[in-house]
Amino acid sequence: MSSSTPTNRVITDNSRIEIVNDPAEICRTAAGEIQRMADRAATKPITLALSGGSTPRGLHTLLASDPVVRDRLPWQHLHFFWGDERHVPPDHPQSNYRMAYETLLSLAPVPSQNIHRVPAEEPDAALTAEKYEQELRAFFDLEAGQLPRFDCILLGMGTDGHTASLFPGTEALHEKTRLVVANWVEKFNACRITLTVPVLNHADLVVFLVSGAEKAEALKEVLQGDYRPDRFPAQLIRPGPEKLLWIVDKAAARYLTNCKKVHRRDAENAEKKI
Repeated sequence: MSSSTPTNRVITDNSRIEIVNDPAEICRTAAGEIQRMADRAATKPITLALSGGSTPRGLHTLLASDPVVRDRLPWQHLHFFWGDERHVPPDHPQSNYRMAYETLLSLAPVPSQNIHRVPAEEPDAALTAEKYEQELRAFFDLEAGQLPRFDCILLGMGTDGHTASLFPGTEALHEKTRLVVANWVEKFNACRITLTVPVLNHADLVVFLVSGAEKAEALKEVLQGDYRPDRFPAQLIRPGPEKLLWIVDKAAARYLTNCKKVHRRDAENAEKKI
């Protein structure tokens, strides 16, 4: 995949923001990031946490169906996890796993043992979270107090500023020790299973995919507003310098201001000097 896709890259103190034309270009840009991550990893296992939503659906289709992308990815080394999941069985229409299976995992040569889904068919949401945490601890060979380090976590953002299943005003926003929790979301009258903030912030790379004018006000608040993470939970995601990338389309970025926009080549040269 060519890295010459026209885009603007905004560099801030805590993140990089790539502003592209539309959702299709978001997917192409994200696919390029995944390809570069895979190239750097060589033959070691690569851990990728997926997100739900319409934009990731397009990314999945691109990864699985575009031969330029599909044929370059080391599928035998890619391990797929989920940043969050609805508390529904895997064949339920609202299941994030089902969406990923139908758009990516069933179409690409992914070994079944490389798919690490949330066991959300378990009736007890808290037990679901506990089981998934145990899977993470086993896969990453964690000792007490350690966090898993994902190579890449893909996230979306809602119009209310939520990300993963970290919704405004919910208890999971303040979780410091657990890796996975069942988060009660009042407006859905349901639990969501989600990775916690410490896990998300421990990743080597976190990539937000945000599209649509309906997200513009929340994106402005998250990136340039006052720090109010109980109101805009996406503000909690701060994995560190060079580890946070926002890929947003022009519609979502319409209210962003006072950013120095530079073309990709200029931005990459600037990053090399840091």
